[in-house]
Amino acid sequence: MAKEKDIIEFDDTEAIKFIMNQLTDEERTRITEDDVQYVLDLINDYYDDQNFYEDESEVVEEAEVAEDDMLQYIMAAIKSDKDFNLSEEDVASILDGEFGYGLEIGIYAEE
Repeated sequence: MAKEKDIIEFDDTEAIKFIMNQLTDEERTRITEDDVQYVLDLINDYYDDQNFYEDESEVVEEAEVAEDDMLQYIMAAIKSDKDFNLSEEDVASILDGEFGYGLEIGIYAEE
């Protein structure tokens, strides 16, 4: 019998903690946990738009993410939302933290 693959869960609460700890003190004066959650939601929307989900809950086994495209997608969403005002640099820092969290839990791999 084949061994079932371990399911890796992305925990938003843990991800937010991880990302906030990766930000500089100056960035933490501008970026809130709500901002980070919003960007995480936009990342999920981007993955959905790019068909990175096999079904409603499973992410495809392997996919290559165009980081510049993701950043532009997120920035366009932020510019159209009057409740959030993050700079491209702040979003890039959040994305770096999200990638670091993903590496730590094993959902991403370094190229």
